[in-house]
Amino acid sequence: MNSVKKLKIFNDPIYGFITIPNVEVFNLIEHKYFQRLRRISQMGLSYLVYPGAHHTRFHHALGSMHLMQKAVNVLRFKDVTISNEEESALYMAILLHDIGHGPFSHAMENSIVSGTSHEDISLRFMQKLNDEFNGSLTLAIELFKGTYPKKFMCQLISSQLDMDRADYLKRDSFYAGVAEGNINSERLISMLTVFNNQLVIEKKGIYSAEKFLIARRFMYWQVYLHKTSLVAEQLLIRVLKRAKYLASNGEQLQCSVALNYFLTQEKSLTYLDDEALEVFSKLDDYDIVSAIKNWENHSDFVLKTLCSMILNRSLLKIKIRDTKFSRNDLNEPLKKVMKAYNLSEDEAGYFVFKGEIFNLAYQTNTQNINVLVKSNKVKDITKVSDHLNLKALSKPVTKYYKCVPKIKM
Repeated sequence: MNSVKKLKIFNDPIYGFITIPNVEVFNLIEHKYFQRLRRISQMGLSYLVYPGAHHTRFHHALGSMHLMQKAVNVLRFKDVTISNEEESALYMAILLHDIGHGPFSHAMENSIVSGTSHEDISLRFMQKLNDEFNGSLTLAIELFKGTYPKKFMCQLISSQLDMDRADYLKRDSFYAGVAEGNINSERLISMLTVFNNQLVIEKKGIYSAEKFLIARRFMYWQVYLHKTSLVAEQLLIRVLKRAKYLASNGEQLQCSVALNYFLTQEKSLTYLDDEALEVFSKLDDYDIVSAIKNWENHSDFVLKTLCSMILNRSLLKIKIRDTKFSRNDLNEPLKKVMKAYNLSEDEAGYFVFKGEIFNLAYQTNTQNINVLVKSNKVKDITKVSDHLNLKALSKPVTKYYKCVPKIKM
């Protein structure tokens, strides 16, 4: 009796049914490295501001793959040549583009594994999977690295108009309930075409592209860089910093085996060998939350207070402005915290600190978004658009913040 082939689908709240295109992609989704993304939050601690923002990197990866399927269909309809092998590689590359994210996504990047980014770790995972799947990810890795000769395919994976951004803006705005970030990703994809081996937008799609860039700017200031999320993420970074400090001084901290491994061993990408990568693959949001709940009762004042602040959403006070804060701006609150809680200056520094945030919605010098204005001519979107704010989006905006405890000073 012949076995019946079953169509593998996911029911997604954004796009409806998402179809898994082939067995190779299905096997990657089933792998433990990818299943871990179910336990990695997409928006870090943003749920402290937007209660619905509890979706995961697993959701986002599947959504990005779904949009890649749409893009492949659109480009083929417009007589762009994409082989079956290239098609499968595009799906695998976009599916795995975020597989290297650590707990709480960007919140703890460079904190657990120093001197590296999630993209670097994603590449290590892809290389490991390539060995396990007999070289079937070789082309996907080329696309991910941007070294494949067909540059428009690399741009579908990573550019200022890639399937990653096309999904996360729509998805994050949906779960956060922020209407300003909602984009018509399918309309945008339908306007894509290829000119001189580069991904470009047809002229009639310029308004969709404008909306895309403006939505990105709104989402960064209103959601991703929201002051409450910013404070919470900084506290989380400091929790790990303090835990590492205590562990390096012989303190036994109650936490998972995977988290303890990175607390007691300083790891960078250079030393992220197969053993370390395997341990990293077991690390997720649950390890961090469980540790924080345990450490709330620790004897160390700094560690337990930081943990309590996060768990109970009793965060620091933050002030954001357009000019830098000086060291003198921190001196008075630092002294008062030292006196109030009998702390050293270094210990008080966990609660009194400054930093900066940066927003650039569109980079004019990196993989520009080009518009096909005539059959043989392209122009940068800022040169074609009549939108008054679009050129402003290409100018970097830096703001500065200061955090202090909410005590009378």
